[in-house]
Amino acid sequence: MLKKDTFAPRPPMGWNSWDCYGAAVNEEQLLGNAEYVRDNLKDFGWEYIVCDIQWYEPKATSNFYNNFTELCMDEYSRLIPAANRFPSTANGVGFKAIADKIHAMGLKFGIHIMRGIPRQAVHQNTPIKGTDKTAREIASGFSVCSWNTDMYGIDHWKEGAQEYYNSLFELYASWGVDFVKVDDIANTEYKPHDPYSARGEIELIRKAIDGCGRAMVLSLSPGPAVINEAFHLSQNANMWRMTGDFWDHWDKLFNMFERCEKWAPHVKVGCWPDCDMLPLGKISKNCSCLGDRDRYTNFTIDEQKTMLSLWAIFRSPLILGGELRENRPEDLEVITNRDIIEINQYSSENRQLRRNRNEAVWTCLDKDGNRVIALFNLTDEEREINLNLKEFALDMNGTVTELWTKERYDVDGDVLTIKVAPHGVKIVK
Repeated sequence: MLKKDTFAPRPPMGWNSWDCYGAAVNEEQLLGNAEYVRDNLKDFGWEYIVCDIQWYEPKATSNFYNNFTELCMDEYSRLIPAANRFPSTANGVGFKAIADKIHAMGLKFGIHIMRGIPRQAVHQNTPIKGTDKTAREIASGFSVCSWNTDMYGIDHWKEGAQEYYNSLFELYASWGVDFVKVDDIANTEYKPHDPYSARGEIELIRKAIDGCGRAMVLSLSPGPAVINEAFHLSQNANMWRMTGDFWDHWDKLFNMFERCEKWAPHVKVGCWPDCDMLPLGKISKNCSCLGDRDRYTNFTIDEQKTMLSLWAIFRSPLILGGELRENRPEDLEVITNRDIIEINQYSSENRQLRRNRNEAVWTCLDKDGNRVIALFNLTDEEREINLNLKEFALDMNGTVTELWTKERYDVDGDVLTIKVAPHGVKIVK
């Protein structure tokens, strides 16, 4: 049997359609961004192309959902792509043709799904493949998503529940899916006293992936994930969201430092607490979403570097969210810094040294054993950050190099002192 942790031995890197197209991405946009990754980013390690929510909804137009709308579904209660948005999926082909094109680019293909079984399958009482049970017999009428009306949750202990998930992942394997983001599952709002109430469905999904014959990275959303369930998460998933949806606002980035500190002990091979997508470049193409419609990220260049540096030294998955084909030169430069990417992919002994409202300091070893230190300025003004190296038993004598600017600094062996821009970072090795 394939082993889960081998599916993602390093933090996954790629692109997801949500930040730019919401629920309304189409085939041209999906493949166009895949081609951009192939031509500009693949050599830096970016590889996953993930089609986010409601690819089965023929009338989707933005980040907002059409409540209780008709969805595209097969005879076994399984959602299938909307052919008006993804023409190559017609006639029962599903996503296979798109996955084949993405694989031919040397990339990997992923999809988003919602936990549970379609409401319309329950209302029509359609069959479940591999059993004589029906959708109505396994659905839980009390388990519903508070922000999307597509699905009912499943009573995981009922006969037919495992067979339903088995049939889903059998279908996804036939399409050539390499990555599945499952939503409304890491933190469920319908039971506030038990936000991890979907643990039973998580286990059904794990078993279904293990039995489908294809390696698929499993990503769980939304956050915040329940830190007391870190062991269960690590036993079943490759990625899980530590936070709600992350957008291009400084307060959200500021708060991520606390989340990274708490989750850092749970980062390990094949198990990656997820800071969420990187809202860089052109985002919110179809509607205003926590900012202007069709905007370039609100983050300054310094804030973008802070975000990438924190995601890297914490070792979060790196999933881009913008319309890549509208990247400016400065957007491309930020996401193709090999030194920062290598820290994310290959570093070790990653930990926070200190943090307060003004600054945060992290350290790790790079793939060659060199000491790396990241100094983050969390204030609105330039300030000098001092780190007593002896206090933390860190050896950094001589000259160090800053990984974003390639500036050189002399270190006397006792104290590292560097001026850092507002909301900025200096990361040296």
